[in-house]
Amino acid sequence: MALARYLKRNFETLCRAVSDGNVAIMECQLAATEEVVGVICAVNRLETGETEFVPFAMLFTGDPYQTVNPPDANGGFHAQAEMPSTG
Repeated sequence: MALARYLKRNFETLCRAVSDGNVAIMECQLAATEEVVGVICAVNRLETGETEFVPFAMLFTGDPYQTVNPPDANGGFHAQAEMPSTG
């Protein structure tokens, strides 16, 4: 299963930010639910001297294995019922 180009570009940008030490973790609030979540951000240092935080990814709360279904090598995704127990 091929990843979308924008996902690859965003990942490469995040890797460069990590390599350069320009990454941060922040607590943010989801607009839809007001839940507080951990967010990985790239740090963009502007010419004005100000700092901008660019959100790239949210961290999982709870068990990530119960939150996402991983891709199946034959196409599609594994269902939760097919996944081994993590508890």
